[in-house]
Amino acid sequence: MIHALTLILACQLAGETLTRLMGWPVPGPVLGMALLFALMLASPRIAALVIPTGEGILRHLSLLFVPAGVGVVGHVQMLGTQGAVILLALVLSTVLALAVGAGVFVIVARLTGAREDG
Repeated sequence: MIHALTLILACQLAGETLTRLMGWPVPGPVLGMALLFALMLASPRIAALVIPTGEGILRHLSLLFVPAGVGVVGHVQMLGTQGAVILLALVLSTVLALAVGAGVFVIVARLTGAREDG
């Protein structure tokens, strides 16, 4: 497990380093994840090493939301004054994300020639 965690963090560090050195507008962890994915595709041995650790991390993903919850509790007074605006932004962004996702799905379905089976 320690080897897999080291590999995951090394890929994240490589992604961070590349994005900062090259000035790319891509988050370093995203580039690191792409690098890890490429390594896993290239080597089944690496995939076999990383998959159990990744599944373990995903099982405990809710722990990563604790800092966000603490941040919300730490700024409760702001929720009182800005709550309506924050709620409006959340609702509108959710609706917009769903609409864009549905639109992209429809466009891709048309481009790929997917037929409608009733």
